[in-house]
Amino acid sequence: MKLQYSSHAARAARSLVAVALAAATCFASAAELTVFAAASLKESLDKQIQVFQSKSGQVVRASYAGSNALAKQIENGAPADLFLSADEEWMDYLATRKLVVAATRRDLVTNELVLIAPARSTAKVELTTTGAAASLATALGQGRLAVANPDNVPAGKYARTALTALGAWAAVEPKLARSENVRAALAFVARGEAPLGIVYRTDAIAEPRVRVLAAFPAGTHAPIVYPGAIVTGRDGEAARTLLNHLTSEEGAAVWRQFGFVPKR
Repeated sequence: MKLQYSSHAARAARSLVAVALAAATCFASAAELTVFAAASLKESLDKQIQVFQSKSGQVVRASYAGSNALAKQIENGAPADLFLSADEEWMDYLATRKLVVAATRRDLVTNELVLIAPARSTAKVELTTTGAAASLATALGQGRLAVANPDNVPAGKYARTALTALGAWAAVEPKLARSENVRAALAFVARGEAPLGIVYRTDAIAEPRVRVLAAFPAGTHAPIVYPGAIVTGRDGEAARTLLNHLTSEEGAAVWRQFGFVPKR
């Protein structure tokens, strides 16, 4: 009887181990990575995630908004694993508060600031220090210039700096249509609700209902760099693998497909 009891006990133990392993496997497969990313990254990052998931089997979810809003959410404890910002200032904001893992921070891509109009528009604007103010006023007429909020959204801050450098800020500030992020500004122009807008070149590429009138000279604003980092307390193999993918050659090919220039 003693031997029979031991055999039953051993089989029961093995069953319990198998159940525990199965449960652990299910838990691991159900675990998701959450990426908080600048709104202008949507199409490109959606594609990056698709490629990464097909290779790794890791489920990844992305939440898009203005970098300022996302950084504040992380500061308030939102459960993000990675943060991808449209400028360095909001990444610095989290870094000074030790809310991102400094060793994981890296620059992903660069972008360009452009002036857009509805696709059927015949407007012409000269983005020079001698012609910007007058030509913007003419092209706007009684309409408004759609921009992301220049007080805190990266695209809006770049726009204000560029317009100031061109001597046009004072003239256009009263005519701004401020939006919560760059994609909202893009939508104003795409729907014909604003005759002009300032967005990133990649936004214009993603929206067939707008066309680029001109690019702002690089010297009129700081370089547009998108940094990424893992959020403090969320560092792990899966998060690092995804971040490595975004800076890999395969990741670079996807960024280029959507008009970004990968940082090397």
